[in-house]
Amino acid sequence: MADLYPLFFEPVLKNYIWGGRNLEKLGLSLPENERVAESWEIAAHEDGMTVVKNGTYAGMELGELLNQLGEVLVGKNNEWALKRGKFPLLVKLIDANKNLSVQVHPDDDYAKRYEGNELGKSEMWVILDAKPGAEIVYGLDEHITKERFKKAIKDGDLGEYLHRVEIKQGDHVCVPSGTLHAILEGALLAEIQQNSNTTYRVFDWNRVGDDGEPRELHVEKALDVIDFNQVKKALPLPQEKESEIGFSVENLCRNQYFTTDRYYLEEGATIDGLCDGSTLEIWGLLSGTIKLNGEEMNRINFVLLPASMGPYEIKANEASVLLRTYVE
Repeated sequence: MADLYPLFFEPVLKNYIWGGRNLEKLGLSLPENERVAESWEIAAHEDGMTVVKNGTYAGMELGELLNQLGEVLVGKNNEWALKRGKFPLLVKLIDANKNLSVQVHPDDDYAKRYEGNELGKSEMWVILDAKPGAEIVYGLDEHITKERFKKAIKDGDLGEYLHRVEIKQGDHVCVPSGTLHAILEGALLAEIQQNSNTTYRVFDWNRVGDDGEPRELHVEKALDVIDFNQVKKALPLPQEKESEIGFSVENLCRNQYFTTDRYYLEEGATIDGLCDGSTLEIWGLLSGTIKLNGEEMNRINFVLLPASMGPYEIKANEASVLLRTYVE
């Protein structure tokens, strides 16, 4: 087996009707005159597979790499994903140039029963940029029965039942499966999620797709999985974890599938880490510039550290903010 090292990937760009050109603000190079809704930064899904762009494994798809390395890549804490033959996580950047649909994602059990070998989808977002007054839909605004909600969908008027929350740069949102949600116009964000592309659209703002036809809704499945007890839920607050010389850490989201922490590094600060075989690590640079094992990283950038890679060093060239995602 070749030596393990930090893995960088060629992103997969997605063109959906609500996308635009705003990912260029994050330093991404986009195809000329094309709208881009999502950039899948680290992905091993049938709908999008990123390819390693550095080192010994350059040119290899992440799914192929998982088949070759298995636990060495993802770690013993990801046994559930190995049993399913799936890379556990998917990392993307999202440009909500227009409203996304009001939607919900199933949990693992429901997805396994009704979506083949697909995983469920719990996710989290970090807001990278937001227009003044930008909002998200985050659960329900009042208690409502499934029957009333279904009628509101049919009537094309969900507005009074949707809980809207204003967002700003730096906010984070934990979105467990079953959460009714929508990213609304004016937000740029990073999303970390289970490796799934199953979305049940509840309401699509009465608009049509590129083909001139209304986009498909998935009302019955959505009603099966929506958590109707999630009413007027506030955004979570970061939980301070620790402070070391030169940096501090706060926890953003923790669930059975992944944990995401945010690191604030002062100029010159160093993090000495160890991938000991228990879990992969995905680091995302949100601002600043760093060196990872001596290699420069800048702009919005994500890197996968194989679970059995061993020690690593992150050094901040300037004040920097990073995300670290792993499986506990």
